[in-house]
Amino acid sequence: MKLTPLQKRAAHKQRNTQQLDLNLTALVDVFTILIFFLLSNSTEVEVLPASKAVTLPESNAEKAPKATLVVLVSGTDIVVEGRRIALVSEVLANAGDVIAPLQAELELLSTRQVVREENQSGSRAITIMGDKDIPFQLLRKVMATCARANFSDVSFALRQKADA
Repeated sequence: MKLTPLQKRAAHKQRNTQQLDLNLTALVDVFTILIFFLLSNSTEVEVLPASKAVTLPESNAEKAPKATLVVLVSGTDIVVEGRRIALVSEVLANAGDVIAPLQAELELLSTRQVVREENQSGSRAITIMGDKDIPFQLLRKVMATCARANFSDVSFALRQKADA
């Protein structure tokens, strides 16, 4: 059966006038849980990137760390911002005090523009997350490289001792 144009318009209008009921109760519940989760996790605690390859030494310091650039030094790798920069075996085999790939990466990262004014003072601060079993010679080379890249505020990441 062929519909006339008037009948087609009437059928189309009837299809478009049907309302869908949207149940917002479940959606409101999800947003409530999401807001609760975000509020409960927005504390003032900075979490350093965790690595199973690094076991941090323990400390009983009470001062909270500030947000800085993190250099992770494990028994095998040197990592900056999640990128492997150098192998520890190559660094220890090199006679010089400066680790060239690390210096190049730090100089590149130090040229990034700081957006927030309160982060401007921390732009030359760096945190070294070194495994507690790395040799001092390697730690000294990392520190010398940071100093050569004009990072004057060097901190070490430590794990806080549990109160006994």
